[in-house]
Amino acid sequence: MESLNLHLEHLKFGGGDAKEDQIIESLSGILQALTENKLRTCSLLIESDVLRTLARLLQSDPLCAVKAAQVLAEIAKNEEMKIPCIDAGLVPILIPLLDSRDQEMLLHVGRAIGRICYDNNDLQEQLVRAEVISFLVRIMSDYPDNEPLVRVNLLALSNLADLDAAKEALSKTRIAEHLVHQLHRTNYHEKVEIILEVLQTLAENDTLKLQLVEAGIQEAVAEILKRLQESSKPEDMCSLKAASDLIVSLLLGDESMQQLFAEGKGAIYQNIGIWLTSKHTQLQLTGALAIANFARNDSNCVRMVQLGVVHQLLDLLEHHVENGDVSVQHAALSALRNLAIPVANKVQMLDEGVAKRIQMLLRSDMPPVQFKLLGTLRMLMDGQDPTYLLLAYLLLASWKEPLLRCFIMTGIVVVAFCCSDAAEELGQDLMLLHRLVQWCDSKDHAGVCGEANRLLASLIRHSRSQEVVKAIQEAGAMKHLVCMATSEHAIMQNEALIALAIASAINLEIVKEEFKEASLVQNIHKLLQDESTGPEVKYNSIGLLCSLLNSGDLRQEAEGDEIKETLEKLCGHINENVAKQALMALHILNGEQSLFEQ
Repeated sequence: MESLNLHLEHLKFGGGDAKEDQIIESLSGILQALTENKLRTCSLLIESDVLRTLARLLQSDPLCAVKAAQVLAEIAKNEEMKIPCIDAGLVPILIPLLDSRDQEMLLHVGRAIGRICYDNNDLQEQLVRAEVISFLVRIMSDYPDNEPLVRVNLLALSNLADLDAAKEALSKTRIAEHLVHQLHRTNYHEKVEIILEVLQTLAENDTLKLQLVEAGIQEAVAEILKRLQESSKPEDMCSLKAASDLIVSLLLGDESMQQLFAEGKGAIYQNIGIWLTSKHTQLQLTGALAIANFARNDSNCVRMVQLGVVHQLLDLLEHHVENGDVSVQHAALSALRNLAIPVANKVQMLDEGVAKRIQMLLRSDMPPVQFKLLGTLRMLMDGQDPTYLLLAYLLLASWKEPLLRCFIMTGIVVVAFCCSDAAEELGQDLMLLHRLVQWCDSKDHAGVCGEANRLLASLIRHSRSQEVVKAIQEAGAMKHLVCMATSEHAIMQNEALIALAIASAINLEIVKEEFKEASLVQNIHKLLQDESTGPEVKYNSIGLLCSLLNSGDLRQEAEGDEIKETLEKLCGHINENVAKQALMALHILNGEQSLFEQ
């Protein structure tokens, strides 16, 4: 330590008379001391107040400045030296040095700034305000082959990129191109990890997300996944996950997602088939999530179904039926559900047996999988409601081109019949109905319970089949639809009311006992009395009541519940349709012929 004290004394009191080689020798002595005894050396450095001397040297002769920057970078490795460096005002002095053309100076200054400002949000924001971002991007552009310097810049970007101001500043540069270039040219694990970390953070910004796609990040990431797909090394698995997560982040933006899809010709989509059949669960998950995100656009959905992606997803699901990965199952079902949204896809997906094949997951005990399975089945059933068909017919009737009218109307009717056939088949599947009744009773998972009820209603609404109604009644599921009619969600209330009305119209005799046990008439009366009940729910409630009045027992319940008074009040309802429906129900209740039937 004696020699260190001499060096410190020389630097502190040597003043401007000290020769360059003497200064460099003393600075080298400090570096040596830091190597031999870091803690003791740091303590002496603080006591000697040498940091202010370093601040002066950074602004002096270039050779001395480079050596001073190197010393400072080593000092800043130690946590206890960060505050003294900040107090000595070193950061504002270091920042302008990033404009140097000396690569060694840039390396040491970059390291010093990065270490001093690490995990210090205030200082990092100060760096962004001082336009450090433009310096970092310029350095990466000017010296792309200087690996140590590039690494320092990547670490700096990693520390700063979380700041919104930094992302905004980066979006005005060509950072996307430089990062893609660096990713293409490296196989070094640590560097790949750093770049992917920076890219993941930048992809949170929609502008940068699009810039990355335009710069071709998808090809670079696809190359990484191809290189790592046969590996099982822990470090490679980290890079594989990071690359996979980046792909999903890029797909979250609508514009970037469309560019990545490129009509099914983009690098990401072209690799999906490989990922879905990979031995790595992470890649399988990435493939399924990519399809689910591409399927946010209807035209993409149609194109993907044409390209045969449905069976790839079904094969993946079959692979995960027994003790499979819940995340993969969830993602694959999400993708299938999204694909089933466009009307044009429903016919093909039902024809290909999707509804039957995904029932293999009925045995799943995982609520997220159950929820997605039910939603996917319901989406396949929900072809087009009769109301939609009527509106479509009225619209098409106004079109003058008869061939076009005929072609489109035929397509709509085909979809309706396909959904009807599927609903009739599934509605008589005892295993499915058994599981639906179980899930309708689920108290711990409201989402699963709600979807199970909605699927039950959908089976009746779309099949309009006596066999389906009978099967659902025998499974003990009607009481759940009655309960669903009192849901707090209007859409679920309407679905249940319509399904119950259809069931009662098809065969009231086989369902009336369950209706009585579930107090259906009383529940309808409550809905009609409740002023918060919406007009559509009131209208459907009255429609169901009209059907129930065909049963002597249920009519007696209605009369005993004094529902007549409520209907009389509703005849003056502000909604004309509700008022007319109430009037019709009154006539039926009074045993009169409806005015609308005369």
